[in-house]
Formats: sequence, C-alpha cells, structure tokens
Amino acid sequence: MKTLIAIPVFNEQRYLRKVLGEIRLHTNADVLVIDDGSTDATPQILRSVSDISILRHPRNMGYGQSLIDAFDYSSRHGYHWVITMDCDEQHEPAALPEFIAAAAADDADIISGSRYLLTTSRKDEPPMDRRLINHLITEVINRNLNLNLTDSFCGFKAHRVAAMEKLELCETGYAFPLEFWVRAAQASLRISELPIRLIYNDPNRHFGGRLDNPNHRLRHYLNVFFRALHSSERCQTLAAG
Repeated sequence: MKTLIAIPVFNEQRYLRKVLGEIRLHTNADVLVIDDGSTDATPQILRSVSDISILRHPRNMGYGQSLIDAFDYSSRHGYHWVITMDCDEQHEPAALPEFIAAAAADDADIISGSRYLLTTSRKDEPPMDRRLINHLITEVINRNLNLNLTDSFCGFKAHRVAAMEKLELCETGYAFPLEFWVRAAQASLRISELPIRLIYNDPNRHFGGRLDNPNHRLRHYLNVFFRALHSSERCQTLAAG
C-alpha cells in the first residue's frame, strides 16, 4: 500500500520542523508539503529538509486548493492512499500508524479523524464559536446527506486515491469540507471515523478577513454546502459564487 502524507501549510515556521521530525518517528511514508504562498521562513525551512516533496503556490490560494492539489499529486504519482494533516500541532503524528492501519483494513474510502469521540479536558476545548459551528454544520450535513459524522471539519483524514479521482472538487477556501462531504456522499463513498485527540494550542488563531466573524463564517459554510448540494454545474461556475 503506497501512502502519502500531505500537509498544507501557510506561514508555519513556528511548528514546521518539529512536526516533520515527529512524522518521521512514526512512519516512513512519503511526505508532501503544500506551501500555500507562505511569506515567513516556511520556504527556507522546507528547502533545508531533504526527504520531502514540496508544492509551492506562488500566492495564497486557499486551504481547499492545497488539498485539491494533494489529491491530484497523489493520483499522478501512483499512491493508493493520501493522509492529510495540519501543521499547527493540532494533529498528532503519533496517530499516523492508526490511520495507516485503518486504510490497510480496506473497508472504507475515507477515514476521517474525529476530535469528539474521545473525552477531552477543558483546556483542550476549542473556542466556543468554533465548537458550536462545527456541531451545527455536522448536524446539517448528516441530516441532508444521511451520514453519521461526529466531526465534519477535522482535516486529519485518510483518503483512498482512486475514490478521490471520482470527485470534482472546486472549493478552494476553508469551506472545502462542505463541498467535500456532498461529493463523497453523491459518489456513495464508504466513510468511517477514527478518534483523535482534540488539541487547541492557540485559540487565537484566525481565519482571516470576514471569516473571523462567526456569523459570517456560518452563513458562508451553509451557502457553500447547499450550493454544492443542489448544483451539478462545473467548477468554474461553483468557484465564482
């Protein structure tokens, strides 16, 4: 089973070396870092690491675009599975062997991390607005797609590459998961969840722009979800909305 670990990053100089080092403690799988136009020392750090592959966006193109590029890269290079994880220490590399074992069981197409299947301490709880939005959006997704998710926004996932090739994904920003779940359900992909630890080292991290406003963020997520749910238009039209 040929597996790729794909990590989207944007200005992650604070965590990058440590996360890459910890990944190597837990797996010898290939690593791809998608640098989404970082303006800090991230590019220099990446150039100093010899055992990874790098895709660099000339400008910030969005979290969703980084994942779309990771799926495309994994398909073009013959990988069977691609595991996506963040680089801000909210996803523990120690969990990678569990994702790899779950993928090897060969009974799912998407293995999605869930931060809400384990008991968490109060200090690890996310900001209230993020927890409430996640809960509400997860309920909307489950009700409309007949799924049984507990955590619709976790970016720590294992994806069967052949299954990702069936999905036309267009959403380039943080609302990517909303379109992703619609397309996965429409393609009748098999979905399972894997419990992971909920970690919030920096509750003050922000999305940027209007998305920092919780009300606007919720409206945006709902708009993307229902647009994807009710539209069969091509990506160019979807992305323009």
